[in-house]
This record gives sequence, structure tokens and C-alpha cells, in this order.
Amino acid sequence: MEQIRANIEQLVKEKLKDDHTGHDWDHIERVRSLALRIGKNEGADLMVCELAVLLHDLIDDKLVEDEDEALQEVTRVLENEDLQQEVIKHIVEIITTMSFSKSSEKGMRTLEGKVVQDADRLDALGAIGIARTFMFAGAKGEAMHQAHLPPRTEPMTKEEYRHGESTAINHFYEKLFKLKSLMNTETGVKLAEERHRYMEGFIEQFLADWEGIK
Repeated sequence: MEQIRANIEQLVKEKLKDDHTGHDWDHIERVRSLALRIGKNEGADLMVCELAVLLHDLIDDKLVEDEDEALQEVTRVLENEDLQQEVIKHIVEIITTMSFSKSSEKGMRTLEGKVVQDADRLDALGAIGIARTFMFAGAKGEAMHQAHLPPRTEPMTKEEYRHGESTAINHFYEKLFKLKSLMNTETGVKLAEERHRYMEGFIEQFLADWEGIK
């Protein structure tokens, strides 16, 4: 496992070295730490959790132009490491279904999928989540806030969610404030609560400052 981890880490660091959207290697490290903590508490297969975390952003449609091609590359990487086919299929299932835009109403099928999804979502919450939200908005040329543009509340297709007009502040209402209620594991729920409250306090203060309220 040590050599497999080292090989995949090297690949992921190279792939994400130029990222400026908040999906960089530091993000991977934080999510890995969270996934291992949650997975240990919940009794998950830590190897599957760790490898899924390491690879999950290499097929993210926010970061790659061709998802199918990226997935084929990730699959080849896993096959070259001589992992069992069942393990490869499990990791691929997790990374192709865990994102906010792709997750189904049924949720993640396996405990490991639930652990990895919770860990990734936790990094989108709290102080880090706030910083990443503004980092991503800046990288994509979105406004910080537009008082005349309300958050989108109607169900959206993935295309509408990705490319419709929005702002950094609206992203809290369109996604981030929903994540606490979508946590899969008991550990994830507990960790999400404090981070959620922190974001609520930040938004309250931000809007007061924006409007000039003392």
C-alpha cells in the first residue's frame, strides 16, 4: 500500500499543481485527513477511502475538459497498481457519484463512499469552505455579491448549476448551507454542525457590512 500511495500521490500532485480554484493538493490532504478520521470512527475500509480521496478531483468536470478521458486515465492508473478489480470498481464508483451535482437521492451506496463524500463536503464548510468559495468565484470571474441577484432556488440541471449566473455569496444558499443535512455518517454530522454555524455567522456579518449596518 505504501508504494501504491506514493505513486498515486505523485500523479495527483502533478495534475493539481497549477490549480487556483481551491481544488489543489492542500485540499486533497485535508480531505484525506478527514476521511481517515471519519472512516476509522465508522469502521470503513481505509485503503479504499484514501485512494478515492486522492483521485476524486482528477475527474471533476469543474477541472477537466473531458470527464470520460480523465476517468479512463484514472482507471488505468489503478489497474497498473495491480489492485483487485473489485477494489478498482469500488473506487471508480465512489469518485463518479460523490459530487454535489452528481449525487443521487439515494445517496452513496457503500460506507466508504459515504465517508469520502462527507470528508469532501466538510472541506467545503467552515472557514476553509468560505475561503475556497471566494477563491473559486475569483478564478471563474464571478462576482463576490450582487444584491439584485437572488440565489437560485428552483431545481437545476447540472449544466444550469455549473454555468448559470451566480455569485460567491449565492453559492452559500445554493449549495453550502444544504450540506449539513446531507451528511451520511454520524461523525460527519457532528463535524459539520460547528462549520455550518461558523458560515451562518460569516454571512450575517458580511451582509451587514455590505449594507453598511453598524
